[in-house]
Amino acid sequence: MTDCLFCSKEIRARVDTETELIFAIPDVFPVTDGHMLIIPKRHVETYFDMSEAEHLDALAVMRKLKNEISEKDPSVSGFNVGMNCGQVSGQTVMHAHLHLIPRRVGDTDNPRGGVRGVIAEKQGY
Repeated sequence: MTDCLFCSKEIRARVDTETELIFAIPDVFPVTDGHMLIIPKRHVETYFDMSEAEHLDALAVMRKLKNEISEKDPSVSGFNVGMNCGQVSGQTVMHAHLHLIPRRVGDTDNPRGGVRGVIAEKQGY
């Protein structure tokens, strides 16, 4: 697919980690330092379009990156993992990708609710 950002040669040149089915790159607009994107090599739009093999590879890459980030940066004490599926959920690049976002104590005033913050008024409960 020639017009897909994640299928482009420029993005593929930034690969940090890869398997036969998945690659990972640093996010260009990171939420925190170390924010990574885990992306299937095959062009599919959402997580729900990925094959079981792609899901398993993505999880393996996520675990590998989580361990590497934790070992490299002891200030990381948690992670957010997320995937937007469809424009209504906030997906802006229509190629499936998983966000691995390292979290540190004090990086937000109140982390309670975590990913529930996608709808701000639902985060605190």
